[in-house]
Amino acid sequence: MTQQPPNIPQARARIEGMKRQFEQKRQIEESLSGIKNKIGVYSGKGGVGKTTVAINIAAALSHQGNKVGVLDVDIDCPNIVRALNISDQPLIDDNKKMIPPERFGIKVMSMAFFQENQDEAIIWRGPMIHNAINQMLQSTDWGDLDYLIVDLPPGTSDAPLTIMQVLTMDGFIVVTTPQELAKVDAKRSINMVRKLQVNVLGVVENMSGGVFGEGAGKEIADELDLDFLGAIGLRSDYQDTSKPTSLLSNDVLNEYRTVSEKALAVLATI
Repeated sequence: MTQQPPNIPQARARIEGMKRQFEQKRQIEESLSGIKNKIGVYSGKGGVGKTTVAINIAAALSHQGNKVGVLDVDIDCPNIVRALNISDQPLIDDNKKMIPPERFGIKVMSMAFFQENQDEAIIWRGPMIHNAINQMLQSTDWGDLDYLIVDLPPGTSDAPLTIMQVLTMDGFIVVTTPQELAKVDAKRSINMVRKLQVNVLGVVENMSGGVFGEGAGKEIADELDLDFLGAIGLRSDYQDTSKPTSLLSNDVLNEYRTVSEKALAVLATI
């Protein structure tokens, strides 16, 4: 009996892998088929308020009558559930799909729902992240949404790269703060998104004014030929965590309306 050349089993394994990837992508696209626009909120480093920006953009869009969801795929620190004070878990329908809980008119799905203890760190390598995100995307029934806001992990490492490859987004909003180091990291994150040939809708400067200064967001936008979406002021209003701050303060709501309107105007031209 003659042996098969060693490259034939390898070729078959590759073909089977491609089939699995194709089927996963098909199922993800089917699950997301009712979503008109998918917008990523991304930053070059942690601590710049990316999650706060994502929540308040979603709240401002919902306040204007849009159907909005937030997908929290920040693997290391999934904070959306805690930030929105969500106590309900996703429901499971007859088709074994997860129905996201809703709060303040925003549907939410988060990696935090799969933690036994929210204070525990999620320590996963690339393949585990890929599989977990795939499973969550395939198994969630969002229904019809005008906008899905995706809160990504910060940085340019394996976690955000994996998610960007799994989930096709229509555009990214990049968040920075006024400090010089935050500006450098924001530029790195923009260059990463551009290498993946995904649109950057613009730059938001968070925690603007006061002790942190201002102007870095506009400088980044000018240097990299992007739209400056607006500055979010450093305000005491954020100390009240009972609701997204844009639903508590008209000044904050107006800032986020400006950001979302400018971002959607760029999105409409793509």
